[in-house]
Amino acid sequence: MISLSAKVTAARLPYFDGDYWPGAAEDIIYQLHQEEDGRKHNRKGSTKRTITKRALKASGQTDRSSNASKDLLLMHRLGETISPMKEDFIMVHLQHACTHCCLLMVSGKHWICNNCKNFQLCNGCYEVEQNLEDRERHPVNQRLKHPLYPIEINGVPTDTKDKDEILESEFFDTRQAFLSLCQGNHYQYDTLRRAKHSSMMALYHLHNPTAPAFVINCIVCRLDIETGQGWRCEICPDYDICNACYLKGRGIDHPHKLTHQPSIAERDAQSKEARQLRVVQLRMMLDLLVHASQCRAVQCPYPNCTKVRGLFRHGRQCKVRASGGCPLCKKMWHLLQLHARACKDTPCPVPRCRDLREHLRRLNQQADSRRRAAVMEMMRQRAAEVAGSSG
Repeated sequence: MISLSAKVTAARLPYFDGDYWPGAAEDIIYQLHQEEDGRKHNRKGSTKRTITKRALKASGQTDRSSNASKDLLLMHRLGETISPMKEDFIMVHLQHACTHCCLLMVSGKHWICNNCKNFQLCNGCYEVEQNLEDRERHPVNQRLKHPLYPIEINGVPTDTKDKDEILESEFFDTRQAFLSLCQGNHYQYDTLRRAKHSSMMALYHLHNPTAPAFVINCIVCRLDIETGQGWRCEICPDYDICNACYLKGRGIDHPHKLTHQPSIAERDAQSKEARQLRVVQLRMMLDLLVHASQCRAVQCPYPNCTKVRGLFRHGRQCKVRASGGCPLCKKMWHLLQLHARACKDTPCPVPRCRDLREHLRRLNQQADSRRRAAVMEMMRQRAAEVAGSSG
C-alpha cells in the first residue's frame, strides 16, 4: 500500500554534490520510465500503474497532474530503498521545519510545544490550529491540550561571505576521493574511538596536503616505512626503500638517484610556507590560463601569456599527444584538468573545459553508482542474515 500522507516532494529534499539519494533517485526515475515504456508496448502486462487522481485527492494533494503522481511514486520508492539503511544516515537540520506543512521556517516566529519533542508550527499552520475545534487541536484525540509558545527565529545574516582560508586538497574534492583515502588507511567511523582518530587524520591530511597520504611499503622487505626513514626514486613510481635495506646496499643497482624523505618535523617546518606558495602559484597559473585563452594581442604585457598561448598552439598541432608521452601536452592537460575541477563558468573560454568537466562528472557518477550498488548488496546480505537468524 502506497503511503501518500507525506507532502515532501523530491524538489524540497536538500542535498550536496555526491550525496547518496540524488543518484538513487535518478536510478528510480530511469526504472519508472522503463515501466512506462513497458506499459505502452504491453497493455496487458502486470507493471505497476501510477498513482490515480482519486488517490491524490484523498491524500490532500492540490496538484493532481501526472508529474505529481510520478513525484509521489518516486518518494515512495526512494523511501523503500533508504528505509533499511536509515540508521546509517546522519540527519542534519539546518533550519526549522513545520510539523504540518513541512516548509522550512527561515525568519519570523515559530510555535513550539514544551511537552512534545520536535513539534513546531509556522505562523500559517498555527493560525489554522487555533481555528480548529478543541478535540482536533494538538495533541489530537487527547483531552488535555498543550499550549504553544512563540520563538523568534534568527534570520540568515546579510553577510554570508566565507572569510576562512581556502585549503586545497584532492582528497576532499569528491566523496569518492575521500572514500578512497579512508579505505586505503582503514579510517572507520563505526565506533566513537575510531571516529575520533579518523577525524583527526582527516584534518591532518587537509592541513598537510604534501604529506604522504598512504602507508608506504619497502619494495625489498615489504615492511612499512616510517616517516623520515626511507628513500624514494623521483622518477620511478612506487619505488621506496627503508633505511635498513638502503644501508645494506639493496638499492645500489637502481639506475636513478634515490632521495631521502624528510621527517615529520622537517616537513612541518616547510609545509605551511610551501603550501601557501603553492596555492598562490596555482591561482596565478589558472588566472593566466583563462586570460591566455581569450587574449589576441600580438605583444601581451601579461607575464607568460605568450608561453601559454604557445602551449595551446602546440596542443593543436602535436602528433604525439599526452598519451604518446609528449611532455608539453602533459603539462597542458594537467593545467586544463586543474582548471576544470574548479571552473563554474558557463560557457567557459578555456579549450576543452566543458569536455573535461563532463568527463569528471561521468567518472564521479560511475563511482557513485558502484558505491550505491555496494551499499545495496551489503543491505541485502544484512537482511538475509537477520532473516536467517530469526528463522
